[in-house]
Amino acid sequence: MTGTAVAVIVAAVLIAGSILAWPRTRRTVTTQAERAVHTTLHTASLAAHPLRRGLTEESAAEAAPHLRILTGSEGLGITDPEGALLAWDGEHDDLAAHLTEAARRAVEGERRVLDTETGENSRRILIAQPLLIDSTGAVGVLGIVVTGQPEPGMLGALAEVARYVSGQLELAELDASRARLDRAEVRALRAQISPHFIYNALNTIASFVRTDPARARELILEFADFTRYSFRSAGEFTVLSDELSNIDRYLALERARFGDALQVRLQIAPEVLSVVLPFLALQPLVENAVRHGIAPRPGGGTVSIVALDEGTDCVISVEDDGVGMDPELLRSGALDAIDTGRGTGGPEAAHIGLANVDDRLRAAFGNDYGLVVETGPGAGTKVSMRVPKFRAGIRA
Repeated sequence: MTGTAVAVIVAAVLIAGSILAWPRTRRTVTTQAERAVHTTLHTASLAAHPLRRGLTEESAAEAAPHLRILTGSEGLGITDPEGALLAWDGEHDDLAAHLTEAARRAVEGERRVLDTETGENSRRILIAQPLLIDSTGAVGVLGIVVTGQPEPGMLGALAEVARYVSGQLELAELDASRARLDRAEVRALRAQISPHFIYNALNTIASFVRTDPARARELILEFADFTRYSFRSAGEFTVLSDELSNIDRYLALERARFGDALQVRLQIAPEVLSVVLPFLALQPLVENAVRHGIAPRPGGGTVSIVALDEGTDCVISVEDDGVGMDPELLRSGALDAIDTGRGTGGPEAAHIGLANVDDRLRAAFGNDYGLVVETGPGAGTKVSMRVPKFRAGIRA
């Protein structure tokens, strides 16, 4: 090999080496202050996660280490409103009993309490800061231990951390309140739907007992599965496939009653079957279509159920070609009423549970996800809902 060739090869290796080494060049991406802010925010988010479940021994134990870091204290305790210790993290746990008494005084006066203990070699100060929520008052106490005179900055940090904790606990209470409201609304919806349907279904089954016992047995099983699903106690949400299965049971019972006067058409995109929606959000729409659209119409009619994939959303509609209704009833709030039982399909026959379903959709997904109703006298009714295919924190 010639000297020139060797030189070329060596040069190529050096160039390749320099190219490979280039990405390894170190450079400052963030400043020390920015890293400190990031660390603080990350620590706060770690504390927030358990606190959003409410103030319990478990959530307090998970949050305490992160809160101690945020306050810069040597030891930190959390109590309930009565002063009972829920968790302690760090040093000076021998002062936990003192925190109980200080916490009671802090809750009673809704103000910070400082207790000083002077020992042979140190002076320790226990600071009890109440956790206050405007609507309910003190919901607990955050206590820290410091040695020596606490700096104003530390007292300010404790107050801000306590305010942050109180905010997370208030959000936890709001979440719990919304869950209780959701359960109450589901119970109210069941109360509206079940009585007339159960009566009609049992009458239909009874009519087949002598004439067609096998058919009666099939309908009894459908009825049992329908009621088992409708009165289940698990969760405020379900998946579309389960809701459709329950609707199929409902329609089997109604078709046994109406015969050929009730026709059903389905158009369901397979990719939306796993979409999560509020429990019993779709069944009332189908029941309304049958009861107030088709039943009053001479000769019956058709109910169409469509679920389509539209990008990030699933659009579900229930449409009937029945008697329809006056749109003014929608604007006047008549949908909040319970049906009078006259079943004429006119203004006196208010639809079942539509306001309930609309409220639950908006509470779960936001105001862009309520019901849309299209109707007119003699023109049938179409009720549509838009449901996000994924929403963080909502699962069946």
